[in-house]
Amino acid sequence: MSATSYHEPVLLKESVDALDILADGIYVDATLGGGGHTREILRRLGAKGKLFVFDRDEAAGANLPDDPRVVWVRHNYRYAWRFLRYYGALPVNGLLADLGVSSHQFDSGERGFSIRFDGPLDMRMANASELTAADVVNRYPEDRLLKVFSDYGEIQNARQLVRKILAARNLQPLTTTGQLREVVLTVADRARESQYLARVFQALRIEVNDELASLRDLLEQSPKLLAPKGRLVFITYHSLEDRLVKRFIADGQFEGEVEKDVYGNIPQTPFRALTRKPLEPSAEELERNPRARSARLRIAIRTDQNG
Repeated sequence: MSATSYHEPVLLKESVDALDILADGIYVDATLGGGGHTREILRRLGAKGKLFVFDRDEAAGANLPDDPRVVWVRHNYRYAWRFLRYYGALPVNGLLADLGVSSHQFDSGERGFSIRFDGPLDMRMANASELTAADVVNRYPEDRLLKVFSDYGEIQNARQLVRKILAARNLQPLTTTGQLREVVLTVADRARESQYLARVFQALRIEVNDELASLRDLLEQSPKLLAPKGRLVFITYHSLEDRLVKRFIADGQFEGEVEKDVYGNIPQTPFRALTRKPLEPSAEELERNPRARSARLRIAIRTDQNG
């Protein structure tokens, strides 16, 4: 698969502009994907700059630029601190993470991500991973399936959906996206079938790839990854991701009340948001790429000891 077969990344200019790239800086593209952000960062980086790119999907390697300034780490970005420390690359000047599934993954029926194609019920970002969507659908007990669809898909009639899946798998294992689609459509609102299917597939994908836990790990590491005044740039595609990013930037944690010190003061958070509201794709971009409609871009700067 050549790089030219991939679509232009969502919010490309806005996200790379947000990094405020220094010519000799060290940067992280946490999601290589089609390589669009990587190539744009390299275009702005000087000869002495360095770019570390993470992606656990082996297929992404076809999109890695042949450039001595690039290091590809073939692992989940949740291990960023470990590998950057290994390479002696800490702290970095900026980190960009585009959390969307790449167009190649959506457009490859054999990967099982898309509601449009029939293929194996897979959904693994990395082929080396053991858990597949078929495992989740066919092996999880009722209460665990209910949690997956309620929490990760925010599906209101999740109990009805789960019972349909249990009944179907008792007749025969669900091994393809087409089989799952048939079951799901029996409980979907006919006026919103595509949206409902997308939420079901989203929930399974998040579970299979442990996406939200990986995102939490990356965010929690980010204060010690970034140099003072380093930039944190995240593109999210659904409310679960966006809430985590927004809350961490604002409070340095994901839930609960921020603990005050013994004097009743709220401790300084590691980041200062540079966007009061997330940036969204322009009308022109949406016309070119309807898939961008749910994208939200948040930008923050690492504060120094003096704030």
